[in-house]
Amino acid sequence: MKKKDIKILLVDDEQDILEIVGYNLAQEGYQIVTAVNGKEAVQKAKKELPHLIIMDVMMPEMDGMEACEHIRKIPELSNVIVTFLTARSEDYSQVAGFEAGADDYIAKPIKPKVLVSKVKALLRRLKEEDAKSDVLTVGNIEVNREEYKIIQDGKEIVLPRKEFELFYLLASKPGKVFKREEILDKVWGNEVVVGGRTIDVHIRKLREKIGDDLFKTIKGVGYKIEI
Repeated sequence: MKKKDIKILLVDDEQDILEIVGYNLAQEGYQIVTAVNGKEAVQKAKKELPHLIIMDVMMPEMDGMEACEHIRKIPELSNVIVTFLTARSEDYSQVAGFEAGADDYIAKPIKPKVLVSKVKALLRRLKEEDAKSDVLTVGNIEVNREEYKIIQDGKEIVLPRKEFELFYLLASKPGKVFKREEILDKVWGNEVVVGGRTIDVHIRKLREKIGDDLFKTIKGVGYKIEI
């Protein structure tokens, strides 16, 4: 996918942030769309179908957490990458952000060159996904990587990006125990710093949506799928 075809939605109630971030990313060749609060972000996301959303957490009308939760419920946006912009002084919980459906976070203030590098790293995942089109079958579940679909007993289950990627990884080798370090590396990537609880949060959500018995916890090691 070429840069000119990639659309980025910037969401922040500070106009100077929108202008600075938007300018630097536009200079790289990306299409830029903006919104000034969470409510507008949801509306713009539905209309524009961006590939990446960079969103502030603390905003009027609807904050970033709530907006992300709304966006994750929209089927057409199930594959969008969402990263939060957070001020260092904010009482921000990584786990809360990932529970809301975020893929990553960027701390403010950030230098333009670092921001561009971060965005490139996030968008690199799109290229990796474009190269994969496998369909896996695990018991009564079909996992379609190309369409980001999970079909269980004929019923489609919509999962946020990270939950899907985690499930796909575990389903790729049923019975294998995936260590926490391997899961973090393959699902979140080396450029993302997340806590150990992040995996637990995502596994808990998968248990709720797909079935508790499918996932096995190997204490002190990691997780596996057992059929």
